[in-house]
Amino acid sequence: MKTMFFIVVLILSALSESMAGDPDILADFIVPQDNTTIDGNFFTYTGMRVLLDAPEAKTFKVLKASMAEFPALNGQSVSYAVLDFPPGSVNPPHTHPRASELLFLVDGTLEVGFVDTTNKLFTQTLKTGDMFVFPKGLVHFQYNGDKKNEALAVSAFGSANAGTVSVPNSVFNTTIDDGVLALSFKTDVYTIQKIKAGLAGKS
Repeated sequence: MKTMFFIVVLILSALSESMAGDPDILADFIVPQDNTTIDGNFFTYTGMRVLLDAPEAKTFKVLKASMAEFPALNGQSVSYAVLDFPPGSVNPPHTHPRASELLFLVDGTLEVGFVDTTNKLFTQTLKTGDMFVFPKGLVHFQYNGDKKNEALAVSAFGSANAGTVSVPNSVFNTTIDDGVLALSFKTDVYTIQKIKAGLAGKS
C-alpha cells in the first residue's frame, strides 16, 4: 500500500511540474478590486507608444508590459518586453523563474545564450528576423556586440508575471556575507568588495 501511495505521489508531482505556470482562471478575465471600469480601455495598453519618438538609448533599456503595468494580463499567462540595446550593451545574466522567454529580433544583431542545469552553454548570433527561446528558469543573457548599431528585440513570456532575477545583483547587491562570497568564488574579500562597489546603485 505504501509503495502505491509513493507511486501516486511521484506521478502527481511530475504532473504538477509539467503543468506549472500561471494558474488557470475560472472566468474570461480577472476584474480588479479597485472599481476599475471594464471597457475597451481596460484591455488596451498604450505604454509602448513612447518607443515611437524615443531618442536613441544610451544604455540597455527594457520596457515591460506585464501584469504590473497592464492589469488586464492578470490570469492570461502572457506578457511582453521591448529590449533596446545601444551599441556594445548587454542584458546581464539573469533568470525568469516563472516563464520561458521567446525573443524576436526586430533590428540589428545579438549574441544570446543560456546555461542549462548541467552547466552547458548554448549560444547563437541572431540576425534581424530571428527568434530564440530561453527555457524557463535558466540563466541567460543578450549582448549587442556591434559597436556602431543598436539592436531592438521583443520578448514574449508565458506568464503575466515572469519575474526577473539578475545574477550580478542577486549575488553582489544583497547582504550575503563578503566572506561567504569570497569562499564561493575562490577569491578574497577585497575583490568581492570591489565588485560590490562597481555594482552599487545599478540594481
